[in-house]
Amino acid sequence: MKKMVLSILADNTPGVLSRVSGLFSRRGYNIDSITAGVTQNSAYSRMTVVVNGDDQILEQIRNQLLKLEDIREVRELLPDESVCRELILVKVLSGVEDRQAIIAIADIFRAKIVDVAIDSLMIELTGNKNKIDAFISLLEGFTIKKLVRTGITGLTRGAGDIAEYLDD
Repeated sequence: MKKMVLSILADNTPGVLSRVSGLFSRRGYNIDSITAGVTQNSAYSRMTVVVNGDDQILEQIRNQLLKLEDIREVRELLPDESVCRELILVKVLSGVEDRQAIIAIADIFRAKIVDVAIDSLMIELTGNKNKIDAFISLLEGFTIKKLVRTGITGLTRGAGDIAEYLDD
């Protein structure tokens, strides 16, 4: 099984995300991660979808996506040619005795403390999967009350793939 990260440019129309996710479910493919949002041109949305499969399945997924009416572009985000990131928010119980240790771990990873309460800290961290996983593993000695991950989002490096129609 191979992991593939797809960057999908689509018309920003009602139901486009549902049609994309429906394509996967109808064919029995699992989506490991999906993020979506409007681009600099509000007529378009960009989705980042992470899927697993053999080469034949991954090629079929790409071809089926291109057949959808709202899809303008499907591009694989290759590790050496793209920047992919993920965001997490984590709420950690922290008494007075633990607070400095948790803050020190956050500082090592260049994470931000975004909320401080009497008995907890909320930390925001952006990075690649390995950085996020390493951060979470260092926090395992503390009580993690809640954790949420956005899933991967990314773009290809450089300006060579910028679509002309996004400038409209």
